[in-house]
Amino acid sequence: MKASKKLMVTGARGFVAGNVIARALKDWEVHALSRGEPLFEHPALKWHVAASTGETDLARVFQQVMPDVVIHTAAIANIDFCEANPALARKANVEMTAVLAGLCESSGSKLVFCSTDNVFDGERAPYCEDDLPAPVNFYGQTKFEAERIVARAGKSALIARLAFVVGFPAFGPCNSFLSRVVESIQSAQQLCAPENEFRTPIDVISASRALLELADGEHAGVFHLAGNDRLNRFELLQEIVRVLRLPPCRITTVDPSQVRSRAPRPRDVSLNNHKARSFLKTPMLEFREALAILTREQPCQTG
Repeated sequence: MKASKKLMVTGARGFVAGNVIARALKDWEVHALSRGEPLFEHPALKWHVAASTGETDLARVFQQVMPDVVIHTAAIANIDFCEANPALARKANVEMTAVLAGLCESSGSKLVFCSTDNVFDGERAPYCEDDLPAPVNFYGQTKFEAERIVARAGKSALIARLAFVVGFPAFGPCNSFLSRVVESIQSAQQLCAPENEFRTPIDVISASRALLELADGEHAGVFHLAGNDRLNRFELLQEIVRVLRLPPCRITTVDPSQVRSRAPRPRDVSLNNHKARSFLKTPMLEFREALAILTREQPCQTG
């Protein structure tokens, strides 16, 4: 791949985006886009700060860069926050996607849109790419609306539905579930997790590599990026403690329906990853293997 090929990554201060950027720096001219200040500097990286997610600011940065590919990770992904703040969630998750899809379509740039397993209702898992979304929370609804916009944006736009992503930040503070779990265990805090919510977790290394592979290839349509194991949150925590050899801790089950102000969650949004395993070189892994890789490949240090 030519080093001059331009990749723009939105939501650049986020967990998934940071790992994508860290792994793209050797092969791409990377342009990070965020609303916050740059986290680090690198010769292959140019950081752009947009004052808002509105059309004027996004179009200004886009026209400066004219990227070959955009990996769009930016979103408000906090399910409870989205439920309580629908206007903000729609602006970030739907309206921003619509602007980027239009810019990509008019310029011929490829768009890789990061969606979520939460577009499904959790009653008919495992879900294939052709299954009809039916979200049960507002976050999932915004992502489904954004998916429909991307699907109309031409053959150069594709949708990557990410399962629950587990891993460490590549740089800077960000929303990493695994980092929070490790910190909680090391400080002897009790962990609580529901037994009746199932996912197919994927490690952030595999997720970022797969997104870059989708960005560089001729792939189209919808891809499910997910691990091979169906686990509930309780089992997931048990595996993390066991594989990472963390200090013994108490993990208790919790009934999520008893948690006040908690938005609805789908019961089982396990994703069928057969398409990704068939068409991508990036392997989709069992969770134990994914955790082992995370312990070997420490967070990328940049700067």
